[in-house]
Amino acid sequence: MEVLNLGMVGGGTVGSGVFHALQQNGALLAARIGIRIHVRKVAVKSVEEPRPYPIPRRFLTTNWREVVEDPQVQLVTELVGGTTVAREVVETALRLGKPVITANKALLSAHGPALFAEAERHGTNLYFEASVCGGIPILKALREGFVGNRVTALYGIVNGTCNYILTRMTQERADFQTVLREAQQEGYAETPPDLDIDGHDAQHKTGILASLAHGHWIPADYIAVEGIRAITPLDLQFAAQLGYTIKLLGIVKQLKERARHQGEVPLQVSVYPALVPSDHVLARVQGVYNAVFVRGDVVGDTLFYGRGAGKDATASAVLSDLADAALDVRLGTRRRRPAFVKGPDAVRVVPLDDVVSRSFVRLSVIDQPGVLARIAAVFGRARIGIASVIQPEGHTGEVVPLILMLHEAPDGAVRKALDRIARLPVVKAPPVRFRVESLT
Repeated sequence: MEVLNLGMVGGGTVGSGVFHALQQNGALLAARIGIRIHVRKVAVKSVEEPRPYPIPRRFLTTNWREVVEDPQVQLVTELVGGTTVAREVVETALRLGKPVITANKALLSAHGPALFAEAERHGTNLYFEASVCGGIPILKALREGFVGNRVTALYGIVNGTCNYILTRMTQERADFQTVLREAQQEGYAETPPDLDIDGHDAQHKTGILASLAHGHWIPADYIAVEGIRAITPLDLQFAAQLGYTIKLLGIVKQLKERARHQGEVPLQVSVYPALVPSDHVLARVQGVYNAVFVRGDVVGDTLFYGRGAGKDATASAVLSDLADAALDVRLGTRRRRPAFVKGPDAVRVVPLDDVVSRSFVRLSVIDQPGVLARIAAVFGRARIGIASVIQPEGHTGEVVPLILMLHEAPDGAVRKALDRIARLPVVKAPPVRFRVESLT
């Protein structure tokens, strides 16, 4: 059986997971693809650092160039993360004509087009299934399974940390800071947690999903992003009362209410916490699990569900890419299936201010007659309709919550109206607003 040598850069959580998976299922992989993948060398920050799975010392080096520039290494994995050393590793390998497998969504978000162009110049490829949703084969599905579809909508729960926090807040009626602190103690949240809870990790992943789904690379700064810091148990309670669950969603959808402009498909690409109908399958995704709901114009609605992170789930995706890369090398077809293919339809990312949606609004107001009338007057002048109002009984004190469900309106109009409402003397805290996604 033909043998291909693998050089690994990164031997931490994911890297050691890949090494372990190859030891455990290497024979199975070889039987299925007809090629045995042999680990030749693993570059790590420190030989002595603890890692989830042991890697024998004879494989280890602290110099990544010993791995990437070794003429006997034919495949390279980049599993170090970040956008500095990782970029240098990937570019060096590609310039040597070596296929690279990466799990690095931040690197792709920042430098994807340049790296794909580098791969094309040197007749090789960049594989990145593990960069989004861990072990869920969503990128392969978008590239291959839906190759005959136009993706009209995609909604993803793509950050396990946020989903874990929101699940516990919902089930236990616990406050955000308490759950976050416990999530950090249990290893479900990083310290500091900003990349996850402020939505930027989901932003990177949503950009990759949007780019593959529509064939045009979407830069991160085109993607509107909001995190989950503002969510309280009260919001979750009233959302449930109204028939909804709050989830942090990555959203990629064609906007039906906006016509094509000069042949461009109008596209929303956003990350924000949204109210999801409680009877929808996405509302039932709990804990650290991820899910991606995809609607194709031919296939209809599909759902991909599984663990979105962790050493084993991510290693599974890396092994899938290793199999593809090995077959491409063996068959001499490294450009058989480019990692990123430009689509036939031009797209235009619509500013969030122009996106139309319904809204859930929570206000903290003085408990006195005439308050609702003053607030309704502001919305009325902005031509924003109020669908329902909840002013719960049992709240003591001068300030009480007021919950409003708004009819569909442009995002910018709602934002400006809430800015005016925040300045009313009867409103005693900044308004809290979440969009409502019907998923229909």
